[in-house]
Amino acid sequence: MQLARTASRSFGAIMRTSVPRTGASSRAAAPAVARLPTAAGSGGLSRFHTLPATAVATSKLWNTDSFSRHALVAPRPLSHRSQVRTYAQAQQGGGKRISQNDFTEKAWEAIISAPEVARGYSQQIVETEHLFKALLEQPNGLARRILSKAGANPTQLLDRTDAFIRKQPRISGNYEQILGRTLEGLVNRAEELKQRWQDQYVSVEELVAAMADDKRFGQQLFRDIGISPEKLEEIIQEIRGGKTVQDQNPEGKYEALTKYGRDLTQAAREGKLDPVIGRDDEVRRAIQILSRRTKNNPVLIGEPGVGKTAVAEGLAQRIVAGDVPASLQGRALIALDIGALIAGAKYRGEFEERLKAVIKEVQDAQGQIVLFIDEIHNIVGAGKSDGAMDASNLLKPMLARGELRCIGATTLDEYRQYIEKDPALERRFQQVYVDQPSVTDTISILRGLRERYELHHGVTISDSALVEAAVLSDRYIADRFLPDKAIDLVDEAAAKLKMEITSKPLALDEVDRKVLQLEMEKLSLQKAADSDRGARQRLQGLDAQLNALKEQQAKLAAMWEEERDEMSKVQQLKGEIDRVNIEIQAAERDYDLNRAAELKYGTLLELQKGLLQAEQMLGQAESQSNRMLHSQVTEDDIAEIVAKWTGIPVSSLKASEREKLLHLSDELHKRVIGQDEAVEAVSDAIQRSRAGLSDPNRPIASFMFLGPTGVGKTELAKALADYMFDSEAAMVRLDMSEYMEKHTVSRLIGAPPGYVGYEEGGQLTEAVRRRPYAVILFDEVEKAHADVFNILLQILDDGRVTDSQGRMVNFKNAVIILTSNIGSATILESMSHGDFETMKAQVTAQVRTAFRPEFVNRIDEFIVFQGLQRDQIKSIVLLQAKRVEKRLADKKMRMELADSAVEYLATRGYDPAFGARPVKRVVQQELETALAKGILRGEFAEEDTVVVEAPGGASATHLVVYRKGAGGNGEVVQGSNPAELAV
Repeated sequence: MQLARTASRSFGAIMRTSVPRTGASSRAAAPAVARLPTAAGSGGLSRFHTLPATAVATSKLWNTDSFSRHALVAPRPLSHRSQVRTYAQAQQGGGKRISQNDFTEKAWEAIISAPEVARGYSQQIVETEHLFKALLEQPNGLARRILSKAGANPTQLLDRTDAFIRKQPRISGNYEQILGRTLEGLVNRAEELKQRWQDQYVSVEELVAAMADDKRFGQQLFRDIGISPEKLEEIIQEIRGGKTVQDQNPEGKYEALTKYGRDLTQAAREGKLDPVIGRDDEVRRAIQILSRRTKNNPVLIGEPGVGKTAVAEGLAQRIVAGDVPASLQGRALIALDIGALIAGAKYRGEFEERLKAVIKEVQDAQGQIVLFIDEIHNIVGAGKSDGAMDASNLLKPMLARGELRCIGATTLDEYRQYIEKDPALERRFQQVYVDQPSVTDTISILRGLRERYELHHGVTISDSALVEAAVLSDRYIADRFLPDKAIDLVDEAAAKLKMEITSKPLALDEVDRKVLQLEMEKLSLQKAADSDRGARQRLQGLDAQLNALKEQQAKLAAMWEEERDEMSKVQQLKGEIDRVNIEIQAAERDYDLNRAAELKYGTLLELQKGLLQAEQMLGQAESQSNRMLHSQVTEDDIAEIVAKWTGIPVSSLKASEREKLLHLSDELHKRVIGQDEAVEAVSDAIQRSRAGLSDPNRPIASFMFLGPTGVGKTELAKALADYMFDSEAAMVRLDMSEYMEKHTVSRLIGAPPGYVGYEEGGQLTEAVRRRPYAVILFDEVEKAHADVFNILLQILDDGRVTDSQGRMVNFKNAVIILTSNIGSATILESMSHGDFETMKAQVTAQVRTAFRPEFVNRIDEFIVFQGLQRDQIKSIVLLQAKRVEKRLADKKMRMELADSAVEYLATRGYDPAFGARPVKRVVQQELETALAKGILRGEFAEEDTVVVEAPGGASATHLVVYRKGAGGNGEVVQGSNPAELAV
């Protein structure tokens, strides 16, 4: 009765709780077949094989109870009486109970997954092959690592296991799963190994080792792949590193460095690291610090992209080559991945266990391992939770005693923010500063990397492209550092060319589209050919055209394929040469001089000879004018990428652009009337810049436009922006009347820390960071507060400014224009008497009085805009009228402006004190209003030509607007008092 109550209680607990299948096979259940007898060779069944297998279906039962070794999962429970009888049979036979407390977590997962695997194949008897499959299917499982290290392929083993399972008998209907005798024996052998290896728990490696003695399946499988039980045990002990299983999660601590690190020295042996050019001083300094007795931990500090990680990789390559002192000979340099250490550490203390396992492996190696931690600032706070220690505190004791040799790498900002705040951690590291290389050094680095990028992309990279990448990136990409930005330019240019090679050429694509279009047209004509004679005639002509196009299509496709084959042959030979070079280096390290000589003077020479011939053939083919593909990255490709990154047109000037630049002043004159000196000065500055002769360390040009209102100062800036960017909106315009207060300086470069808007950046600095090639207009600069000029000083002199967040903003590719109304009265007085040079000297003197000398001295040129004469006002009237014509053209109407109307508008709009602005108002109030009223009355419609006249010319009192051909009958009169319009 006591036994019955126990069975009922267990079953009730099981039925109340269900959990997802852990580690179960994801394979769909095989279709059920008729019940078959037990397969021969199955080893028979134990006497104690029947228990309701749902006894293992709940985590509650695993945690608190144990279950009989003979009890495994069945689809449906038996009756209560059957349960009692089954338990009684198990107890009478003396069957030992399997408890979760006897196994590690991963081993237990495999054991409870084995019945799930068997059920997936509709098999009643759970055997060793099901357990082995469950072990192999564990994600990142230890069983796979053991077998891989033994030289086996776990995926192939899984396939063979699967094939063996499929040969076993299947049953259908309701059945209870029972434990095979061989699986019972395997668990017994695993327990014996646990005792022999002095473990506290049965682990995955003991189950794998016991599988090697399994006569049903494992023994033959391991024999076929050449793994003996002795070899398997040797590998297991090697993975364990002399440790024993003392807790239920030991698998995460085995080979911790392999799981959470990358062996850089092994990568160097296999040729997987890029060559490191230069940086000899930094590598030598790191070696010197590593050779110290204590605190032998260098930390590489430098800006992002200068090559800190490359210094560590260079050290790994030197260790492999033997080019290091005896204290580092044969050492392993392991790059530790802090992110991998933290990832998946769900429970408190799990991260610390992983890190301690890593440290233990390094300590056990007795100085044979050097750790490299990239972004070492991440160890501060890593894994920290309430009451727990972070990674830096776990590492501190060993770093100080010299038990752990560690190389770190981090940026200057992050070192200051994280490492320097902890003096106890900082004193354990010795700083090694890694500076940005010069342009010359960057070119050398690019030349060293060229082969790797050519091999990867399947293109060739010209030396001029490498030089251009270093020079242009240094000049135009200010917010990044060499050599990283130059390498990225070369990489992207090569990727762009590779994409063009692998994509369909434009000529072939156009023919393909044309063929498709004609075939669709042919189908349409075929439907109409029976009843339409014209369709039949068109169909005959279409067939001839289609055949000709298909011939051209086939010819182009064959040419494209041939050109691609030529390029792929060169790439294949380069890959072979790279592989042979790695083999030569490996042979020389192993002192296999015969093999090295055979490869170097035999295989390598043949490959190099073949490569030379292939490259010559490719070069001859590419020199042909009808070539579809090109395989060489040139300086133009680099310049194109720079232009895409920055918006700065740095590509070599084409003939059309040269012509456009030479006539720049003419283009500006069309919009800015009567200001010849100003237009010429601006044109000269742009021409110097595009020719590459302007000072690269200053803005393209800085001007101060002086003159009365309405003479074209702002209009010239707009015209220049329109020329450079095809849009007036591209101009960065700052109205300095908004910066009259002292505190408004922060709006230019951003609010200081702690103030609202700190994260948003400044209006000036953010605009220039996004568009470094710009026209920047400071309008009416004399209205700004004096402190604003302090910001402008360094912009005008050095072409840079530091924003509130410490970022350097580059103004070296900007045209800076400041406008001012200072001296307006002098300019207006000189219109009636006095020469221009005298007036300019007087205005310049007034400017020097109004602004500080250090500000005035930094401006390239002061340009005085003259007052507008009556004749120039006529040109402005025509310019404004053209804009009205353009708007009328949108309504499909035309306008003819008579000379009399021009005289009338110029007379009414002329006022020397106000410049051209009254003209704009007159055109708006007189001309546009008259046209608008005529359109609203229905007098003008689409396709009409509207004539505008002013009878009497300058002395007229109103405009006459009528539709051409109407003889003036539809006139619209519009007039006002000229004195009113002047203001």
